[in-house]
Amino acid sequence: MFTDSVELTVSSGKGGQGCVSFRREKFVVNGGPNGGDGGKGGDIWFKCDNNTHTLSHFQKKMHIKADGGAPGESSNMAGKSGLKKVVIVPPGTQVIDAETDEVLFDMLIDGEEVKFIEGGKGGLGNVHFKSSTNQRPTYAQPGQKGQTRKIKLDLKLIADVGLVGFPNVGKSTLISTVSNARPEIANYEFTTLTPKLGQVNIGDFESFIMADIPGIIGGAHEGKGLGIEFLRHIERTKMLLFMVDLASYRDLKEQIETLKNEVASFSEKLGESKYAIALTRADVVPAEEIDVLVNGFLELLGLQATQDSKLDFDASMPYFIQDNADATLGFDKTLPYFVAPISSAANKNIEPLKHALFNLVQVDRK
Repeated sequence: MFTDSVELTVSSGKGGQGCVSFRREKFVVNGGPNGGDGGKGGDIWFKCDNNTHTLSHFQKKMHIKADGGAPGESSNMAGKSGLKKVVIVPPGTQVIDAETDEVLFDMLIDGEEVKFIEGGKGGLGNVHFKSSTNQRPTYAQPGQKGQTRKIKLDLKLIADVGLVGFPNVGKSTLISTVSNARPEIANYEFTTLTPKLGQVNIGDFESFIMADIPGIIGGAHEGKGLGIEFLRHIERTKMLLFMVDLASYRDLKEQIETLKNEVASFSEKLGESKYAIALTRADVVPAEEIDVLVNGFLELLGLQATQDSKLDFDASMPYFIQDNADATLGFDKTLPYFVAPISSAANKNIEPLKHALFNLVQVDRK
C-alpha cells in the first residue's frame, strides 16, 4: 500500500541512574565511594534510503522510542549507553513539526543521516560527590529524561518530469512505454490511484526520472477527485508535461486551461515551472482532423507550427518547438517548450518526445 503522509511520536532514551556504591575489600580500610555513572540515552536519527519508496511501514499513531541508558555499577563502571534509533525514510521525505507545521528538515540524498533529538545524559555516580567534608556521599544523580516530539512525515516524490492530465488521458500508457514503470492501465477513469516513478533511459549512460500522478479534474486543488492528496508529488519536478487528449469530449483549450489553473492554484511556484504539451491519442484521430486540431490549438496559444526536424518529430503532423529550447539562456518559460501530437500505443513521436524532455532537463543540470 502506498502511504505518503504519517504522524508519529518519537522519543529519545532516558539516561541511566548513577550508582551509589562503596569499595568493600579485605584489607582495605574505609574504602571510599566508587559508584559509576549511568549510560547516555539513545538518540533519534533519520536516514534516507533509496530502497524504500513509501511510508507504509509506519503504523498509524506510531510511537518510536530509543533505548534508555543502563544504570552505573560499582567499581566505577559506567552503564552502557542506549542504542540510537534510526528511522528509515524514502528520498523526498519532509520531517514536519506536528504542532507548528514547520518543516524541520528535508531528506533528499540516499544515505544521508540527520540526528533529530538527543538522548538524556546519564546521572553521575556517588564517586563524583566525595570531598574533604563529605567522604561518604550516599546519593547519585538520576539520569536525564529523553525528549519527546510529535512530528509528521510528508513524502514528495523527486522527479525531473511530472505528467499532468485529466483521468484516462494516457499518462500511465506513456510512462510504461518510455520507462521501467509498470502502472495498471485500463479503459476507465482514475485507474491510477497512486503516484508512480519511472526511469527513462536515453542511450546507455543518460536518463531522467518521470512521475505519473492520478488524473486531475477541475477543482482538484480544493479536494475534488483525488484532489490535493497527490498534487504535491509534482511539486519537486523540474518541468511539467501537460497531456491533452485529442480524442476527448473536452475541448483542447478547456483541458489545458483547467490543468494549468489547478497546478497554479495548488502552488504558485509550480505554476511558473517550465512545461511542454503532449497531444495524446493521435492514433485514433484521422490525419486531416489532427492538422485542424493541432493548428487550431497552436493558434489559441499564439504559436505557429514549425518544420524544424532537429528532434525528428513526425513531419506529417504539425508541431511546435522553441528555436532555442535546448540552450541554457533565452528559453521563454511563459511558452511551452514544445507542443506535439503523440501516440504511445502506436509509438508516434515517442522517441523525439523523450529526447526533447531530456534536453530541457539537461538545462537544469548544468
